[in-house]
Amino acid sequence: MMIFDQLKKNEPHLRVLTVSVLAGMLVLLAGLWWVQVISCRHYSENLRAQAFRTVRIPAIRGKILDRNGGVLAENQPQYVLGLYLDELRDRFQAEWARSRPRVTVTNRLPAWKRWLGFNPVSTVRVKLSKQEYMAHAAQTRYRAVSNLVHGLSRSLNQPLAVSYGEFVSHYTEQLALPLPLTNCDHRIMARFFEQTSSPRGLDLDVHPQRSYPHGPTAAHVLGFLVRDNRSASDELAFFNYRLPDYRGRVGIEGLYDGHLRGKAGVKSVLVNSLGYRQSEQIWSEAEPGLNVVLTLDLIIQKAAEDALRSRGPDARGAAVVMEVRTGNLLALASVPAFDPNVFTQGVSHDYMNWLNTPKLRPQINRTMQENYAPGSIFKIAIALACLEAGIDPRQKIYHPGYIYVGRRQIDDLAPAGEYDFHRGFIHSSNAYFVTNGLRAGIERIVRIGQKLHLGQRTGLLPGQETPGYLPGLNEIRTGWIPGDTANICMGQGRLSVTPLQMAVMTAAIANGGKVLWPRLVDRIEPQRLHTPDQVERYPVRPPRDTLGVSPRTLALVREAMRADVEDEGGTGRLAFVPGLRVCGKTGTAQITNARNELVGNTLWFTSFAPFEQPRYAVLIMVETETGGYGGMVCAPMAKKIYETILELERQQGAVLARTP
Repeated sequence: MMIFDQLKKNEPHLRVLTVSVLAGMLVLLAGLWWVQVISCRHYSENLRAQAFRTVRIPAIRGKILDRNGGVLAENQPQYVLGLYLDELRDRFQAEWARSRPRVTVTNRLPAWKRWLGFNPVSTVRVKLSKQEYMAHAAQTRYRAVSNLVHGLSRSLNQPLAVSYGEFVSHYTEQLALPLPLTNCDHRIMARFFEQTSSPRGLDLDVHPQRSYPHGPTAAHVLGFLVRDNRSASDELAFFNYRLPDYRGRVGIEGLYDGHLRGKAGVKSVLVNSLGYRQSEQIWSEAEPGLNVVLTLDLIIQKAAEDALRSRGPDARGAAVVMEVRTGNLLALASVPAFDPNVFTQGVSHDYMNWLNTPKLRPQINRTMQENYAPGSIFKIAIALACLEAGIDPRQKIYHPGYIYVGRRQIDDLAPAGEYDFHRGFIHSSNAYFVTNGLRAGIERIVRIGQKLHLGQRTGLLPGQETPGYLPGLNEIRTGWIPGDTANICMGQGRLSVTPLQMAVMTAAIANGGKVLWPRLVDRIEPQRLHTPDQVERYPVRPPRDTLGVSPRTLALVREAMRADVEDEGGTGRLAFVPGLRVCGKTGTAQITNARNELVGNTLWFTSFAPFEQPRYAVLIMVETETGGYGGMVCAPMAKKIYETILELERQQGAVLARTP
């Protein structure tokens, strides 16, 4: 009442102030009513139009290391020049205004307008249907981006281009993410940062890229990656977008993909009703994958591959280096080999043609994915069967340079003369081993093969290994003839093996008769190791089997293998290494086509060293179309590998000697 009493007084200033305050309050109430009531639907729809989009962030893949910590596979930063389309809306609108379809029309003007000089011709916009509008809008946006990219290409001195299909696909499916333009090397990055100003929306993103620093080295063991756009079942309903990711295809990358790839992270992107990015936030960080540590030795692996490639650029072969006491594989080499880097960077047409060359077949791991006739190196198994059958190693057999089995003449590359076990072994006499193999019987030979688990996979890389072939006992009891036995005594006929199986056989001779499981993975550990209990170790497995032969038999075979390298006339003389007593056996198997025509040879040399206390088994296999013998081709390759091993042992001994 006091306020109204004051208003009744004749005070104009107070009345003006009161009216102004009341008018302002009325305006505020009207605005509030407009927002709360009239515009309620508009703002609620706008709020619903703004939504979060979840983006899957791939984790940094774990490394693959050799036994000494040498890096076989790692991650390198990949810089990608990308374009955020949400920041180009001004360009889109300007291009739309410039290119909007128009037509010219002539109007009928009144006389007075014509007298005043009005122009009867005018330009008006064409009315578009919905389909026409959408198509023209897409073309307009593409032209704006294409013009920007063209200018950027000139400023960076780097050819850049975006196809219409790529642009439309990205705009309709991944508008909230940057449109990738190119991967940047150091030159492009330097030019990019040298610019005083960059177009709006242009940014440099960093992604981890798989890198194999040694190229084709151990490629078949490591495997490679392929682009992965799949999601697990629990991810399909959660992620709207996913950044580029990869999965292992074969080798360690494929077999241990679950350990290497880690756990993906998540970020949210707030988009408006048109799908443009407004803001983004990391919800959960990606957890890096685990490191896989192999038993391979990078230096020995390279030495094995270099030895195989000494045959030339089109060399085809395999090499296995194994510890005879543990089964640890120090080298598992196959040539020719592909470069795993090309699968993450993009395979060219020419490189794909090379990968599919029928003769070379670079994608085949010849150590375990191909079957071969073992040739004369299988005489090691024949020797075990013969000696266990009671054949006197001192008994001599004369042959005139050939032997008849039935009506079939089998030539012998060993010179005519008398042969006991020792001489027959180092000269690899077919006549000696066929004669005594027939005496021992095919059943004893097959049982030795079964003890070696020939015809069975070693389990090293499941799904990436062939078992070879060994006839079963039922097969040899029905329809088997002496000629079949003679073929097997020479390492041919109904018999096929892998180089890895022959390395296991050689290790069994060296270690006293234990048939080992080959071992490739030593442990799996985090990239940042804090406590030892974080390491998952793969211990050496107990022997798979034992040969079941006497120590005397093993001693005779080992002595014969030593003589094959050290004695005059031995076929493995070229593998001799001063300071390391190498024991070996050479072999050559013929390759024939369907018409029984000779088309090439498979050359072998299998060995172990040193003779007194064996530690290593080294096997070499070479495919050739030009003839040759295992002793001439493969034995020198094994020598190079042993020399590398010997040098490594000397270096390690020197380091230990200097250690206080």
